[in-house]
Amino acid sequence: MSKSNPSEVKLTPPLSPALPGLKNLNLQVFVMIAAIVVIMLFFTWATDGAYLSARNISNLLRQTAITGILAVGMVFVIISAEIDLSVGSMMGLLGGVAAICDVWLGWPLPLTIIATLALGLLLGAWNGWWVAYRKVPSFIVTLAGMLAFRGVLIGITNGTTVSPTSAAMSGLGQSYLSGGVGFGLGTLGLVLFIVWQWRSRARRQALGLPVSNAGGAAGRQTFTALIVLGAIWLLNDYRGVPTPVLILTLLLLAGMFMATRTAFGRRIYAIGGNIDAARLSGISVEKTKMAVFAINGLMVAIAGLILSARLGAGSPSAGNIAELDAIAACVIGGTSLAGGVGTVAGAVMGAFIMSALDNGMSMMDVPTFWQYIVKGAILLLAVWMDSATKRRA
Repeated sequence: MSKSNPSEVKLTPPLSPALPGLKNLNLQVFVMIAAIVVIMLFFTWATDGAYLSARNISNLLRQTAITGILAVGMVFVIISAEIDLSVGSMMGLLGGVAAICDVWLGWPLPLTIIATLALGLLLGAWNGWWVAYRKVPSFIVTLAGMLAFRGVLIGITNGTTVSPTSAAMSGLGQSYLSGGVGFGLGTLGLVLFIVWQWRSRARRQALGLPVSNAGGAAGRQTFTALIVLGAIWLLNDYRGVPTPVLILTLLLLAGMFMATRTAFGRRIYAIGGNIDAARLSGISVEKTKMAVFAINGLMVAIAGLILSARLGAGSPSAGNIAELDAIAACVIGGTSLAGGVGTVAGAVMGAFIMSALDNGMSMMDVPTFWQYIVKGAILLLAVWMDSATKRRA
């Protein structure tokens, strides 16, 4: 009997499980890109080209910003095998608090922002404490929060709209970057992102880990650069890059870094994948889950600030069912409701798909009940595809 080469035996185990995961990830990305292209082409045809106008694309991206920021926080909650049904009501409450501080109390903008962000962290940590340390299911904790936060919002505003916000606060949701600044920041961000990706690729090669084809990686980066710079060029044709889109981009990059380049991010995936194994490996499950909910609360606070700034008011009905859009964005973006699987970039792409559908159906004057039916059907289809993929695996 011939003996096998020991070096070949050692290389086989790490390579074989990694490749299917890489293929599934690429498939999800291609499916989402294909869905975005189909949606854009259909609504462009249905609206005689108005859908792709610079003004509408600007409005679409501003819509995406709020759902996308919520999805950045929600994706970590779902990856940890939990759920947060309170983000819509929490966003309305935090946006209402920001409007009260700005309109009724006359606080300067920096103080309003700090107070709102601190309250968001506190409310998120409150949810996390009940889930992590009191062992109450997150579904129940956040369902209670959804009702309680909405009640508090109605109480502190006396059921009235708090308006108008100051020019400084309104600028958070209504201002735009100038053309030169937008192109400059976009180019700088792309250069840093590409350098980061190639350095990560070099580190994986040095460790003997599998990497994608260099030509394919360069092609994807070129495609990304064309999309980003093309979008900035189109937005500059209207008023420029909206400030909320810049904020979403920064949070997207921060979320991607935390998920892929920090020990904390790896702990979240480990807890969602197998909580018992994570606990036995020395991970503090309770602290990590509480931190995840606190971060989610911070994202909700940022979204609440932008929402009130964009509307120029704090409304008792603000954020209604926004949690469903955030959850749907994560699921459409490939996040598994069972935990342990998901990406921040996928969640933001899912948010864009949801916003693109909302925007297009609104332009076509589709009745509201049909909009809900379509979004519900897409969410059901995304969950079914996730379950079917797991069964095949």
